[in-house]
Order: sequence, then C-alpha cells, then structure tokens
Amino acid sequence: MRSGMQQVAQGIHWVHGSNANWVIIKDGDAVTLVDTGYLGDRQLLLESLATVGSSPEAVAAVLLTHAHSDHIGSAEYLRATYGTPVYVHKAEVPHARREILQQVGLGQVLRNSWRPGVLPWALNAVRAGGNAHLPVTSPEPFPTAGPLDLPGRPVPVHTPGHTDGHAVFHLPDAGVVISGDALVSGHTTSRIEGPQVLPDMFQHERPRALASLELIEGLEADVLLPGHGPVHRGSVRDAVRLARQKERAL
Repeated sequence: MRSGMQQVAQGIHWVHGSNANWVIIKDGDAVTLVDTGYLGDRQLLLESLATVGSSPEAVAAVLLTHAHSDHIGSAEYLRATYGTPVYVHKAEVPHARREILQQVGLGQVLRNSWRPGVLPWALNAVRAGGNAHLPVTSPEPFPTAGPLDLPGRPVPVHTPGHTDGHAVFHLPDAGVVISGDALVSGHTTSRIEGPQVLPDMFQHERPRALASLELIEGLEADVLLPGHGPVHRGSVRDAVRLARQKERAL
C-alpha cells in the first residue's frame, strides 16, 4: 500500500489507485476524502485509510471533483454504510445522481480505438468496475462558499468543462491544489508527460475545460495532485503554462 501513497504535506496523502488517484486529508482523528477511485479500488481505498491511521467511520465527508465512475466508486458505499455526506458542486448533483451522464461512451471509445493506449485503458476500466451503475443517492452541494468546515479546510473552485460541475480543491495553507481531471500529469491514453489536459474524448465541453485553466492558474500552490498521473511539484501557474504549450503543439 505504501508504494502507492505519498505524504505531500502535513496530513495530506495522495493515493494512486488502479487507474485514478484520490486524496486523504487528515486533521487529528478526522478525515476529508477527495474522490474514491473505481468500484474495484474499494479494498485499496480502505487500506489507504488504515495506512494513515484512520477508518471509514472517521471520514467527515467525501468531496468529489466530479462524478465519473473512476472517482465515485465508493462514494455511495460510504454514504449508505457510514452516513458520510458526499459533496459536489451544485451543477454536478444531477450527474452524481445519474439523472444525466457526461462520461465517455462505448461509441467514443470505438471511434478512438486506433489511438495508442485507448483499448488497454478501456479494458482496465471495465475490469475496475468502470461500467457499473453507481449513482450517489443523495449528493449534496457544497454547503458554503469559500473554505469548507472540514479537515484541511479545502476551498472548492468550480472548473467546468470536463463535466458541468467539475471542481478543484485548493488547500492554501499547504500550497496544494487537488485538480481532479481539470489538469492532469499523465494518462494511459496520452503519450505526453507532465501537466496536460485530458484528450478530447474525455471532455464534455473542451472549450470550457481549456477556459477553466485560467481559474487554476490563479491559485497559489506548488504541489498539484491530479486525478491521473503522478504528483507534480512546482508552481501550479507554471503547470498550467506547460499544459497550454502542449495543447498548442497538438
């Protein structure tokens, strides 16, 4: 388990799951969990909590960057089993409930199957439970603007494009941004290394996703914790600049 975890700052642990990442923010005995990986990552998720000396009962809330299947795999499990509130941006609530679906579909996968890495990614996603129907029954919109009254006092920032209600979380005291899929540092389907925007097949509205980079660029931080790819250390502003350069080069 430890090989798939890094403590990036006091109380902040980044965890690499089977195909996506999540973050544990620990303050005393309480924990904020940001994203939960795939359904197939559940045992790994529980082990990661135990590794930092916590448990599912200690999770004060689950925060979702967005409601794709590789991020919400255990959100409803924690809500239904332990009463853990699950918070999303208000625009993501219908997506989390699965009243709508803004996620890559089979047709898009098939149309892009010629691209390097797409078929291996799709097979791994299916094995990890990526095609499971996992609505969050009662997702709640963030209860307040600004810092949330949760361990780490994360600040949600609405960054639409990847989905309508995608949000990143800024931890200003720690100099950390949890960027979900708005800005990643690698992906199985990408031959690019370092900060980048996910390929078009994964974006609900690519122009909005690119526009949201400006919001991330304005956050003061020197550690980026993406939903895919390794931890990126260095100015988040510079990370956005690098992503834009790569985008222009495509």
